[in-house]
Amino acid sequence: MRMLMKVSIPVEVGNRGIVDGSLPKTIQAILDEQKPEAAYFVAENGKRTGYVVLDLKNTSDIPRVAEPWFLAFNASIEATPAMTPQDLAAAGPGIESAVRKYGSHARSAGAD
Repeated sequence: MRMLMKVSIPVEVGNRGIVDGSLPKTIQAILDEQKPEAAYFVAENGKRTGYVVLDLKNTSDIPRVAEPWFLAFNASIEATPAMTPQDLAAAGPGIESAVRKYGSHARSAGAD
């Protein structure tokens, strides 16, 4: 199961990590361990924030990938299931089934 994990590091913790040099080293150590498909880092809402794409075997793997960020940086985490274009294509039959069963409800409710 592919997950998009958003990692937000509090400013004070990030600043300490920048000053003492530990922030980039610790981030790299976590990424080396987790081996994400991709990782991007941005400033969002005034915090150092990472978007990490991971392919997990089970939902029980979420704590394994979240805890290093919690413990190292007191980070807040959001984990969202994500699909590749191939996953979305494979979902087609389920989407079509939902349209057949519930599509008329959306039309009658004036969906956007």
